[in-house]
Amino acid sequence: MKELIAYVLQFGNLNKQQADLIAGKATEAELRRDEYFSEAGKIPRQVGFVVDGVVRGCYYNNKGDEITRCFIAENNLMVDYVNFEANTVSSEYLQACTDCKLVVFSKQNWDELSQIIVDWDHIKNKMVQLCMHQKSRKGPVISQDATTRYLEFLENYPSLINRVPLAYVASYLGVTQQSLSRIRKNIR
Repeated sequence: MKELIAYVLQFGNLNKQQADLIAGKATEAELRRDEYFSEAGKIPRQVGFVVDGVVRGCYYNNKGDEITRCFIAENNLMVDYVNFEANTVSSEYLQACTDCKLVVFSKQNWDELSQIIVDWDHIKNKMVQLCMHQKSRKGPVISQDATTRYLEFLENYPSLINRVPLAYVASYLGVTQQSLSRIRKNIR
């Protein structure tokens, strides 16, 4: 829980009582590798904070191919916020790439913090903006060649290459696993 509070304090000031209240509204949870935090076709009902592990945001394109859009590692918020707030059905999945330790807020508890803590909406908005910026695919630009995209992935996510399946990395980069293997071999 201390990781969550340290994260929140980056976006605003809280006294001990407020920090304790936030911690009291959250629960610790575990997500096993390949389990979903939220799923397409369902309304997202919780906000998560990754304490340990890696989660990926993914969806299926119109050809039925699974596309990895982003990776969310430790000390980051994760939520399909637009659908969470609007109480509408999601078109994306948040899936654990590794076993994960999370801190989770139910929608009710997340909303209650706005009613109790004076500056919570301001803090929450800053956290959500960062979350949405990270989730918006800041990674590979398909007009770049595959090697450049891979090198940018390594720069943006230096700790992930040995933690997530290469199939997810290939999907994120928009290449086949075979192409990714060739790229990696040529770089070494």
